[in-house]
Amino acid sequence: MARLQAKGELAHIEGMAEEEAVPPNYLVQILGELREGGMITSRRGKKGGYALARTPDMISLYDIVTLVEGSLLEFGQGSKGRSARRVSAAWIEVRGVLEAKTREITLDKLALQGAEAMYYI
Repeated sequence: MARLQAKGELAHIEGMAEEEAVPPNYLVQILGELREGGMITSRRGKKGGYALARTPDMISLYDIVTLVEGSLLEFGQGSKGRSARRVSAAWIEVRGVLEAKTREITLDKLALQGAEAMYYI
């Protein structure tokens, strides 16, 4: 979608499903979640399709993952056992690093990687 948006074109389910090797029915579910979350817009009809609701530089991988999955990294907060607090602190640190990195990766950066590759979401 990021590449098509620059051209003023809309993305179509059939093309996205084929390019990304994702079953169309599954893709419809993901697109529905993204639409409900305000990440994309859709237009019905012959000239319909999907487009990003914001510019690609304003949508990060973090935004997408947390919208679709609910959180970036979940883990149990068990406090029993000798090393539970240290292990929990380590996971919190890992989650912080993962969050920071996924916030840096925006759709415009993904769209620029490899001109032959096509990124829709």
